Amino acid sequence: MATALAAKNAKDFIYEWEGKDRTGKLVRGELRAGGEAAVSASMRRQGILVTKVKKRRVTGGKSIGPKDVAIFTRQLSTMMRAGVPLLQAFDIVGRGSTNPRLTRLLNDIRSDVETGTSLSSSFRKHPQYFDALYCNLVEAGEAGGILEALLARLATYQEKTLAIKQKVKSALIYPTAVIVVAFIVLSVIMIFVIPTFKEVFTSFGAALPAPTLVVMAMSDFFIHYWWLNFTLIFGGGYMFIQVWRRNEKVQMFMDRFLLKMPVFGDLVLKSIVARWTRTLSTMFSAGVPLVEALDSVGGTAGNLVFSNATLQIQRDVAAGSALTTAMTTANVFPTMVLQMAAIGEESGALDDMLARAAEFYEEEIDEMVKGLSTLLEPIIIVVLGTMIGGIVVSMYLPIFKLGSVV
Repeated sequence: MATALAAKNAKDFIYEWEGKDRTGKLVRGELRAGGEAAVSASMRRQGILVTKVKKRRVTGGKSIGPKDVAIFTRQLSTMMRAGVPLLQAFDIVGRGSTNPRLTRLLNDIRSDVETGTSLSSSFRKHPQYFDALYCNLVEAGEAGGILEALLARLATYQEKTLAIKQKVKSALIYPTAVIVVAFIVLSVIMIFVIPTFKEVFTSFGAALPAPTLVVMAMSDFFIHYWWLNFTLIFGGGYMFIQVWRRNEKVQMFMDRFLLKMPVFGDLVLKSIVARWTRTLSTMFSAGVPLVEALDSVGGTAGNLVFSNATLQIQRDVAAGSALTTAMTTANVFPTMVLQMAAIGEESGALDDMLARAAEFYEEEIDEMVKGLSTLLEPIIIVVLGTMIGGIVVSMYLPIFKLGSVV
């Protein structure tokens, strides 16, 4: 009971202490403990006379992201492989973290483990950070006595998955940034530049060309209803994202649309397949039965089309079908993945063949991201040049007409 109480008190506080060792040398450090008396007693057992203890409360901090969890997993695996006890490893990682929220989370988990809860059960109490895949692999490692090996494999999986997501995001950042800048530039032209030309053209007292009248009408609409434009763009975008997230039919439609997009569809497909095969390979190599592994794989696909296909594959495999047959029936996987899975099933090395398929598609994603930047740049330049150039020419047509009359 005393241990549990101490663990509970320790999870929110870190104490900074100063003191003198047996030689009279001034030393200082940090210790997570249940109170100042516990800090003094612990240091006294090490031959240090504590002269000052200061409690530091861990508050604030940025939110915990997948990258933080991946770094923690890699650090925990490395220390356990080096022979560091589990509780001490949590202490080291928690103190070394620069994110107070992560420190608090690790202290909570450490407290649970210290009171006798298994590591996987402690992780399951925080599903917002540790998903079913993570907890299942940790549980398999605890049951098989190979926790440090599975943590290393899990860290590798998380790092590769994050790398794929980052590459896809990097491919989308450039066109998104250009579109935002173009919208700002067009807004400035419509609100400030074109009204100035309109005042000049009004003094001509002559009929204006049709393109000029169209651009001026667009400018008037933009000035008088600017609030409506911004509401439709930003408010409509926000509402669409919310509906996309919460409505299954809209989500299915958009996920199918993303897979069929002319330029980005192939990139999205390859990133999903790479993540799908990497996840199944990691689960299967950890000794998780295929049917149970598919249960976790569907949730990590990130696309409702593949999630539904995975559920159908799971039902077919549970009914006795071979994995390759079930994947072929789903009709969403490239031929190469089906062939690699078939070879893996026949040779008894399914996890290895799926891992190779994941590596192949990860390399393909690298090449596609590099090519997309080269492909999109001239397309964006042509589109923006046509839009802005068309506006400029439309506003200068009356001036050219006036010059010809003179």
